[in-house]
Amino acid sequence: MIIVKSNPRNEKVFQLIQELDEYQSSLYPAESNHLDSVETLVQDNVYFVSAFFEDNPNPIACGAVKIIENYGEVKRVYVLPDYRGKGVAKAIMKTLEEHLVNNEILIAKLETGIYQEEAISFYKSLGYKFTLPFGEYKPDPLSVFMEKLLATGI
Repeated sequence: MIIVKSNPRNEKVFQLIQELDEYQSSLYPAESNHLDSVETLVQDNVYFVSAFFEDNPNPIACGAVKIIENYGEVKRVYVLPDYRGKGVAKAIMKTLEEHLVNNEILIAKLETGIYQEEAISFYKSLGYKFTLPFGEYKPDPLSVFMEKLLATGI
């Protein structure tokens, strides 16, 4: 598996984002969905990556981190269903966290939904802890907010 910086405007990568949007929209009402647009994901403060297996030219997963002042917000982590449980999401998160540390950002934060129990368990396994809403987020009974203090020796 390889993970590379990529452009969310790429047709194949954009398909992943659309699939994630459809999934999120099936779980939550619009006011509880915080779906960053492609225009947001190509901004200078966003590091967007895709994962590939060597035998497949199409991306199998994606993720991003948006640097906001003194923290990074993890966004758009998604792995195609057939590739889950193979360490892909863990590799993406490691890449995103390393990017933050390399940019002297030592706090990673994220928002996810209450119905995504596997995601919540996954983030907990990586050391993320529950926290209060941050940035522009408001309290939402359908949202879970988490953060992790990143060590310089990831």
